[in-house]
Amino acid sequence: MKQRYVRWMGALMLLLLGCSVAMAQPYRQLTPNDFTGMVPTGSGFYVAHTSCNVTMNYDVRNYRSNYHLTFDVKLSLNRDRSWINRRMITTPDMMAEVLRHEQGHYQIAYLMQQEMIRELTQNRYTGDYQRQANAIFKRIDDKYRQMNEDYDDDTQHMQNRKQQTAWVNFLNQQVAQFSSLAMNY
Repeated sequence: MKQRYVRWMGALMLLLLGCSVAMAQPYRQLTPNDFTGMVPTGSGFYVAHTSCNVTMNYDVRNYRSNYHLTFDVKLSLNRDRSWINRRMITTPDMMAEVLRHEQGHYQIAYLMQQEMIRELTQNRYTGDYQRQANAIFKRIDDKYRQMNEDYDDDTQHMQNRKQQTAWVNFLNQQVAQFSSLAMNY
């Protein structure tokens, strides 16, 4: 039986407790070429938008009431929904600042994916596996949606440079922490 659950947002192989995860794509730096979407009419003072989604698919095998779930948790950058208003970018330094801020949104989505992989694989599943897996997904999705909002609010969409630097440091530390965890598996 195959299940699929998708939420929109703004890698490793694990085998734990009867669950496994398919290979996920590695973390990466964004470039201006990742932003191919059209700037929407009425975007106002917004310079850029990063669109990511995290999807969860899983296969289930049941043998004598022992449920084995194989997960595939993917992070995708939606290039045609991600955009930069290049008319508002006047210098290479400004482009670097915009990319630095947008990288934060990508990092939040990456952290969501990594936490999902960890939590989904550490859970034991019963006959109610669909509700269990979806509840984990929703809880983590809600957490990272809020983090995305907090990121934009705190940084005032990158205008508050002190807060932007604090978030960059925090997100880099979190990504490094997940990367070192992944290397231990």
